[in-house]
Amino acid sequence: MNPFDTHTIFNQATPFADVNLFAADPALREALAREGAGWALEDLTALGERLGRAEVLDLARLANLHQPVLHHVDRSGRRIDEVEFHPSWHQLMDLMIGAGVHASPWDSGQAGAQVARAAQYLLFGQVENGAQCPVTMTYASVPALRQAGAIGAKWLPKILSRRYDPRSLPVERKTGALIGMGMTEKQGGTDVRANTTRATELPAAEARARFGEEGAGAWRIVGHKWFFSAPQSDAHLILAQTGAEGSAGLSCFFVPRYLPDGSRNAIRVQRLKDKVGNRSNASSEVEFCDAVGWLVGKVGRGIPTILEMGGHTRLDCVLGSAGIMRAALTHALHHARERAAFGRPLAEQPLMQNVLADLALESEAATAFALRLARCFDEGADPAQALLGRILTPAGKYWLCKRGPAFGAEAMEVMGGNGYVEDGPLARLYREAPVNSIWEGSGNVMCLDLLRAFGKTPAAREALAGELALAGAADPAFTAYAGRLLADLEGQQGDEYGARRLAERIVIAVQAALLLRHAPPFVGAAFVASRVARDVGGAFGRLPAGVDCAAILARALPV
Repeated sequence: MNPFDTHTIFNQATPFADVNLFAADPALREALAREGAGWALEDLTALGERLGRAEVLDLARLANLHQPVLHHVDRSGRRIDEVEFHPSWHQLMDLMIGAGVHASPWDSGQAGAQVARAAQYLLFGQVENGAQCPVTMTYASVPALRQAGAIGAKWLPKILSRRYDPRSLPVERKTGALIGMGMTEKQGGTDVRANTTRATELPAAEARARFGEEGAGAWRIVGHKWFFSAPQSDAHLILAQTGAEGSAGLSCFFVPRYLPDGSRNAIRVQRLKDKVGNRSNASSEVEFCDAVGWLVGKVGRGIPTILEMGGHTRLDCVLGSAGIMRAALTHALHHARERAAFGRPLAEQPLMQNVLADLALESEAATAFALRLARCFDEGADPAQALLGRILTPAGKYWLCKRGPAFGAEAMEVMGGNGYVEDGPLARLYREAPVNSIWEGSGNVMCLDLLRAFGKTPAAREALAGELALAGAADPAFTAYAGRLLADLEGQQGDEYGARRLAERIVIAVQAALLLRHAPPFVGAAFVASRVARDVGGAFGRLPAGVDCAAILARALPV
């Protein structure tokens, strides 16, 4: 032994890598099949193998370490407002676009396409979350642009392309395109009706002189956005006031980076946001200095147009949170199996088993709920499924996203100091978790939207009742819980004060129903005992006696 060696390194867990993320997740595989996308099994197995490679997982570290940089001008002083990304970002984007995560439900023609895409998104959520933002917005833009006439005809082939093209060029010269969104303003935040950005229709002669036939429907836009996601996108959908002093209300506009004459649109990127998490992704503040946009939908109907996108982006918030929870669980459980304390592995110690099994139940329930919700989007032509999706989307976005930060903190604690440092993924996952709660409507906004859904569509209660009834009456605690929930909904008159509790109860009831029907009995019974038969509580590791923790952990991450 070298006399200068201070110690031998042992009892350190290996990195969780070179694992097939899909094959290692029984709950995801089972949900894929039962929700109607079993045909995607082979592709998802291949994707899970690729995403679990050490070199792919390391792309997330690099993309967050080397954050995007804004360049206002080029070397000659010309205004360009370009964002420079590390190569790792482009590799991640190329993986997602190549897999069709931004487009596959819109052009596959297969039943279950939304569910298959949801499983893809959940897998990517275990790798890197910042790059999911532009992919989500592009995916969500398609339904609106399909109703946008000439704009859709020109742009949709590039949007649906499986080619990732990061070049800053007019869309005619690109092989693929990305779409962003810009809603929030300084004074308004969630209250978009307080937006001050204004749009004025260009005179037909001026529009034709500038852009030829493509000038039809062009508007002049002046104002700002306080959060303008992914400014490198090829175009954005925004809201602006129309009519004299906003008398016509908010309208939706398609604002490209390059105009039909090849010139840059007058979108000035003021700065990039310095965010808590989501650091690989560029979020910006912009000003529209006599920019040009094209009307999408009818004048004054901008909010309904954007809300169609909002349903799909909120679905992705649910999926993204489920992916982050799954990633945090696998890293923590892998560590606990390889790390020993007081003479035996952490994962074999009763109190740690309680914590880990509790996390595993939360993760499996999130996965089951997320893919069930995706099926509502697949089967939206069925009124019952559309109504169920209408209530489960805001409720799920509230509860699953709200559980994410606490879940990440507990997983980090399992790994101790090794989880609290930047060398591993837990710190990044923990910072990522809150954004899904904040983006696309905060928790309060989701709960108020849930109340609005029940207020406007009384049949929504019956859609929920139908879903819960599928679990049968074999579990008395669940039957009583579901009965109380439905009874309370019978007299629901929009109790804002208790709206968060209502959203929580709805999601837990649906999760319990799904697990009782489809998961092994030791999973469903443990979920009911810990979440239905008593309050959830503020910490993990509160499972009651009699739960088969060893079986739950063996299922959560098969050795």
